[in-house]
Amino acid sequence: MKNWSYMKILLLLLLPVMLMSVSCNKILDKEPTDFIQPGNYYNSEQDLNFALAGTYDPLGSDYLYASGLWFQFGLCNDESFYPNTANSFSAPMFYQFDYTNPFVSGLWEQCYIGIERANLLIANINRPVMDEQRRQIILGEALFLRGFYHFLLVSNYGGVPLKLTPTSDINSVNIPKDSARKVYEQVLIDMKAAEAKVAKATVIGHASRISQTTVQGMLARVCLYMAGYPLQDQSKYAEALSWAQKVKNSGEHGLITAFDATVTNNSGYGQVFVNQSRDIYDVKESMWEADFYMNAQNTAFNEGGRLGTYQIACQNLDTGFASGNIRTTIKLYNLYKAGDLRRDWSIAPFSYTSTATTATRVYYAATNIIGRESGKWRRYTEPSSFPKQQYKTGTNFPILRYSDVLLMLAEAENEVNGATAEAYDAINRVRRRGYGVPVDQPNATADLPAGLSQTAFRQQVYDERARELCFEALRRPDLIRWGLFKQTMDAMITEINASNATVTNKSRWILGYTTAASSPRYTLLPIPALEININKAITQNPGW
Repeated sequence: MKNWSYMKILLLLLLPVMLMSVSCNKILDKEPTDFIQPGNYYNSEQDLNFALAGTYDPLGSDYLYASGLWFQFGLCNDESFYPNTANSFSAPMFYQFDYTNPFVSGLWEQCYIGIERANLLIANINRPVMDEQRRQIILGEALFLRGFYHFLLVSNYGGVPLKLTPTSDINSVNIPKDSARKVYEQVLIDMKAAEAKVAKATVIGHASRISQTTVQGMLARVCLYMAGYPLQDQSKYAEALSWAQKVKNSGEHGLITAFDATVTNNSGYGQVFVNQSRDIYDVKESMWEADFYMNAQNTAFNEGGRLGTYQIACQNLDTGFASGNIRTTIKLYNLYKAGDLRRDWSIAPFSYTSTATTATRVYYAATNIIGRESGKWRRYTEPSSFPKQQYKTGTNFPILRYSDVLLMLAEAENEVNGATAEAYDAINRVRRRGYGVPVDQPNATADLPAGLSQTAFRQQVYDERARELCFEALRRPDLIRWGLFKQTMDAMITEINASNATVTNKSRWILGYTTAASSPRYTLLPIPALEININKAITQNPGW
């Protein structure tokens, strides 16, 4: 966590909570005594920067990128599953939850907190006397974040209330849903307005703040979601292609190829995640990260996430405590072909025999595939200057990587023009880095076979996104927008039944797949109970 995050520290130390979400209890009708009125704030450039830091802050919530989006809602698909179904609470990890679940409500609340903070900042952006260019950069980031939080809401809950102005009356709680299409269109409006205002990645120098190419990359993602289920607006493929091409043509980004060879199984691909664990920014590849900071020697401020703590199971804190609760599927393991170095980084080829004081690596037999643990973020790569804590780490989460942009470009180009040379070049660059060969030179082993049909190339994109982006909170939404979620979950039941897993483990692992495949409601989250109880104008999603 770099310089931007220290502004977050100051914000949390100096700025009281002054923002509300869409729904507030009607009983709260007294004039608050510990509330900073907007008229008494936003009076300097420093105030605007503090407010902007507060607008970024929900990204680090347990309900977003500290855990919720990639663990609770990111597991149980064709790349991963959660191995323990003995929990007594309702668990999104294997689709055992309802509208009362804290992660269902937490994602909703944190997104609207971010939206309210963005709206307050936008409404007061012109108050201080300051350099106009810096003002416009702050405004651009606030507009983008408002759009992004709405994007998280609409892609998870469907139609939701659009919130474009600050809350002026906490008793006005009956707000109906806007259609998913209208929300998506507003996301595009906000992000497009931001794109012309924010700074370039090379000027910012780190991935904590939104850059121009990050906005363009996220616009490509939003357009691909609009092109798929449920809107199925195929005109958005061409727009997604245009945005992805802008990122590529900017010359600001590339794939990491250099790596620390002292790290087991490492390659250029693995170095992406080593950097995130070591608090090293490489803005050419990792375009936007959710920041965390867990230096145990810092008593003033710590904000931790869970990356690493659910990966390779280990009881020894010095090696890096973890539960091993993200397991791989046979399908994901077999998607990697001989020579693909990403397999043994993303899927750990070893486990630990460990105690509180020791840890010994034990490598799996070649036939033992199902249930291997995610190895993408490895706690033994964390810097020794940051003493480890048991359940939290300072490892940053990658919200957008350049390899994702290249794969989006390949997907959109194929949908618009077929499997052209441009589509091949984009996907092959990602594959070459995976095989450890020069990314800008043809390679017979790494490159896709020439002459693929549009349908065959589309399947290659589906598979390549799993190989490259597994465990990064993208697979479930990918399957949903492709219209493949139910059939994929059905197929996973067959895979596990055919595996050599024990009968007990089969019954545990199948639970989530069976639940999700049995009802189409799992393509959307339920509207949270608190919102339903307070907001009489809102309706529950189908099936819930």
